[in-house]
Amino acid sequence: MHELSLAQSVIEIIENAAARDAFARVRKVWLEVGLLSCVEPDAMRASFEAVSRDTRAEGAVLELVAVPGRGRCPSCGTLSALAAREDACPSCGGYGLRPVAGTGLRVRELEVE
Repeated sequence: MHELSLAQSVIEIIENAAARDAFARVRKVWLEVGLLSCVEPDAMRASFEAVSRDTRAEGAVLELVAVPGRGRCPSCGTLSALAAREDACPSCGGYGLRPVAGTGLRVRELEVE
């Protein structure tokens, strides 16, 4: 389950931000999750809850914000929505679209005290 290591990275980002911006506690975390990132939302929430214990983020609400996938066709160059990495190009029917959005994970915003 890679969500556990991803959640640990989110906690590191929060702790670094707390050291930089001098806040005591995080109440809410908005996390952008690419739909092509293979992150399972329930597993991410459970992992975040587990790794946030005894940190500034303990008890924080984790809001997952879905980021749609987009891909470029190597054959015709069309940029289109991409629901799965193996989708065909809607313009030419070719395969092998290269993802250009929706593969990442990013802390978008923190609500802090």
